[in-house]
Amino acid sequence: MQPPSSPPTSPESLLQRCHAIAGLSLGELAEMANIAIPANLQRHKGWPGMLIEKWLGASAGSKPQQDFPELGIELKTIPIDANFSPLETTYVCFAPLLMPPGITWETSNVRNKLQQVLWLPIEGDRAIPLAQRRVATGFYWRPNVHEDALLRSDWEELVEQISTGQVETITSRQGVALHIRPKAANGKVLTDALGQEGQRIKTRPRGFYLRKTFTHQILSNAFGG
Repeated sequence: MQPPSSPPTSPESLLQRCHAIAGLSLGELAEMANIAIPANLQRHKGWPGMLIEKWLGASAGSKPQQDFPELGIELKTIPIDANFSPLETTYVCFAPLLMPPGITWETSNVRNKLQQVLWLPIEGDRAIPLAQRRVATGFYWRPNVHEDALLRSDWEELVEQISTGQVETITSRQGVALHIRPKAANGKVLTDALGQEGQRIKTRPRGFYLRKTFTHQILSNAFGG
């Protein structure tokens, strides 16, 4: 078995690719794809996701669109423990700190990214060597009315603070389903934002993340837990 040479042509074919790698280890997938396995994830945090993208034929790369733009589907790999509980928050996208005028929840990149997600859980217990961590069964998810309302409420609150120059007052404790925290390789990376007096300021880039409590419920609904 080798990675596909072209993107999937339908949601069904994408899910078939997902099911084809379920139960295999990251080491097996890397070996078949002729990709080197890092010793650990300290400097290669995104490596499992990139490996899975290779096997599923994702085409978007780092562009601000879904991983499968032709299908309108976003891929989210998520590390889990033995009880299928998420081990970390899930990155959604960068938070624009100079908000475009007229942006709404319906037109936001957060909603665009989350309107249909292919979740793919991966064993993430640090006691398991990276190469031996197995891929679980992937599944599709669309936010239901309640989930969409939670996400919208959090997004609107956070965006209002950004738009009124309060970005520095935002904490990671805010938000029931969605929160914002710094997103950069190190603290020296800065970007433009709006200050309290309407002036341009420099601050650390921020990203939108889904809370573990939110994704845990998604996993529980999918796997009957």
